[in-house]
Amino acid sequence: MKTIQQWLDEYSVSHKNPTNKMIHWVCVPLIFFSVIGMLYSVQFPVKVVAGMNLNLALVVLAFVTVYYFTLSKSLSVGMLFFSLICIGLCYEIQIITSVPLWAICIGIFVLAWIGQFYGHNVEGMKPSFFKDLQYLMIGPAWLMSFVYKKLGIAL
Repeated sequence: MKTIQQWLDEYSVSHKNPTNKMIHWVCVPLIFFSVIGMLYSVQFPVKVVAGMNLNLALVVLAFVTVYYFTLSKSLSVGMLFFSLICIGLCYEIQIITSVPLWAICIGIFVLAWIGQFYGHNVEGMKPSFFKDLQYLMIGPAWLMSFVYKKLGIAL
């Protein structure tokens, strides 16, 4: 099994161009959020907390957190924190708008992927997930690793 540093180093190979990197800082979190939002839209008739039902996002994020934990205990905390922010945004969006959350998230998802492919076109390299689908999970962790470095937190 690869270490988190090996995953991050391999991911970095196709993410060196400054424009592509900037696009990733916007689009990767948007894609992560939009996937959570689409999953959040699948509600189960079980209350988790007041006003929030159990939903598919919470179930999937439990497994995602375990995945990140196997790669890096400290990085999994940051990813869990970001995931909870996304869950909170989904909850708020459902309250403040009559547009279905899933519809908003599909729009975000499509636009963010257009941005991603444009960035990789500028880079001149294919997205990493064409090599291994796990890179879809590594992209958000790659960004979080930069936040950790800035804050002096070890991976």
